[in-house]
Amino acid sequence: MKPSDGYIKCIINPKSGASSGKFACRRFCRYLNQRGYDVRMVMSRSLEHVCELATDAAVDRDCALVVVAGGDGTVREAAHGMEGSAKPLLIVPCGTENLLANELGFDRWLETLIRTFEGGLTRPLDLGTANGKCFTSIVGFGFDGDVVGLVHRRRTGHINHFDYVHPLWRTLWEHRFDPMTVVVDGREVFAGPGMVFVGNISRYAIGLQILRHADFSDGLLDVCIYRCAGRIHLAKHSVLTVLKHHANCRDVIYTQGRHITVSSPVRAVRTEIDGDPGPSLPVHIEVLPGAVQCLVPPGAKPAGIRTRIARSFR
Repeated sequence: MKPSDGYIKCIINPKSGASSGKFACRRFCRYLNQRGYDVRMVMSRSLEHVCELATDAAVDRDCALVVVAGGDGTVREAAHGMEGSAKPLLIVPCGTENLLANELGFDRWLETLIRTFEGGLTRPLDLGTANGKCFTSIVGFGFDGDVVGLVHRRRTGHINHFDYVHPLWRTLWEHRFDPMTVVVDGREVFAGPGMVFVGNISRYAIGLQILRHADFSDGLLDVCIYRCAGRIHLAKHSVLTVLKHHANCRDVIYTQGRHITVSSPVRAVRTEIDGDPGPSLPVHIEVLPGAVQCLVPPGAKPAGIRTRIARSFR
């Protein structure tokens, strides 16, 4: 990319938790300015505003690149606004988990942003929709939805990994494994108590490879269903997931599809989308293949458990 190709729009969520990421973003913008690029920084007022800003940039012929600095929710809304555009999106991770950014191989170092920009390597990113709401990473049903719901009800400002400890512990003792029915591409694959994950990336919280075979650009969504009716069963699944052996377990259903429906006779089943509370069941999920073009670090790989734990203490 050359300065004559157009201006660069940089969307920053000032409420995102990681100051190190926002500091790297500002240094990156200075780096671009010093090389003659016209960088237009704008602070978002809300997640809806992020989507509006990205949409405006996507249809502006004078804009050559969109940079978004924020957490998973911010990145999701920017990607939603860029849907269908050939214009590239560059992510600067500033949130707690940074699920998509970690999957694409990003960290919070300025050198990585520069290497990504100069490398010019783009990959198509599939998006998903859950009852019409866009997501980039993972939709969780049941236990996962309860944990996220508790975190957000207790939230008063920026959150970190330690904010999940009490909600996780409380959910462990209070959660009821209600029955759910999962239909993939018109075929019922599961009915009973358990936990369901549908998504586009291989690694979830702290790098757990729940959807270990997922590819964010293959035009499919991966589905992992844990048959689970109690805490002992949950503990077994947790150990097998950490060891990366869960996908072949007889108590786990792992499949792929383009259209997924999750329903339940119990109204209390909670959901989450990219770490935010999701819609009530039934939830109808579809994939939007190659919806966004993302700049990615050349040769980068998804961050694993040890790397993510180390980053959480920085």
